[in-house]
Amino acid sequence: MMNLRRLPSLPHWLLPSARLRIYVIYLWRHHRWPDLLTPRRFSELVQWRKLHDRDPMMPVLADKIAAKQQVEQKLGSDWMIPTCWSGRDLPDQPSWPYPFILKASHGCNQNIICHNPADWQMARKRSAKWLRKPYGLWLDEWAYRDIPRSYIVEPYLGADDIVPVDYKVYVFNGEAALIQVHLDRYSVHRWILFDRQWNQVSRLEDENLPSAPVHLARILDSAEKVAADFAFARIDFYEIAGEPKFGEVTFYPGSGLDPFEPRELDSTIGALWLAGLASHPLPRYHAGPWQPEAA
Repeated sequence: MMNLRRLPSLPHWLLPSARLRIYVIYLWRHHRWPDLLTPRRFSELVQWRKLHDRDPMMPVLADKIAAKQQVEQKLGSDWMIPTCWSGRDLPDQPSWPYPFILKASHGCNQNIICHNPADWQMARKRSAKWLRKPYGLWLDEWAYRDIPRSYIVEPYLGADDIVPVDYKVYVFNGEAALIQVHLDRYSVHRWILFDRQWNQVSRLEDENLPSAPVHLARILDSAEKVAADFAFARIDFYEIAGEPKFGEVTFYPGSGLDPFEPRELDSTIGALWLAGLASHPLPRYHAGPWQPEAA
């Protein structure tokens, strides 16, 4: 699976319009133009959100440090992964135990697992570029733009280089509808969607489909609490040693650029988002003329 956020940025002087950048990148990924006037597909609604949704809580929950504080108030400390350290200036040597994971607190897909001092020295060099510019500029993901740029370190919860399974819950209008599971993230990366009853929704031919987490009901309930104030948000969790743990909050899954299989899912999932938007008045920070109606 292509990691779009690690590709070189399109220079904004070349495509100075956010709308034009979104049209071009969407066409490249989906092989069709997006409908940004009356979006119906999930992938189009993500692009619409980039242009119009300025909910002030989105940057707070996209910030990995601030989000942990907010979510702990809703779910309690038992759901939280401990923070070993956070800040802008990485120490020469860590004062916390190995293994751990170093992350950028202001973006996505910026993380390095460290098992030993050699890993740490490599991580210090590689991560320096994370703070040089705001995250999300070239994909026009507004919520990340003004998050303070810094690092966060957490205990590594996987085994060796096998990352723990994370359960990405899609919540629409306060109701958890889908769970996305990523497989073999650092090798043959692929993902699959399940509904609330753990029935397979997306198409993936795989002999070893993941089992439902033991605490699926608790995870769904907690996702709904965290996402209650949004028409759509994705809330990520892990299940470590049989206990559910909060991961992060995402408002632009895959930047709306990952194709669905089957393709019809894009419209099916988009209808869930539209239903939530249609049932609630648009808030005062909405910046666009489009008034959504249920699909």
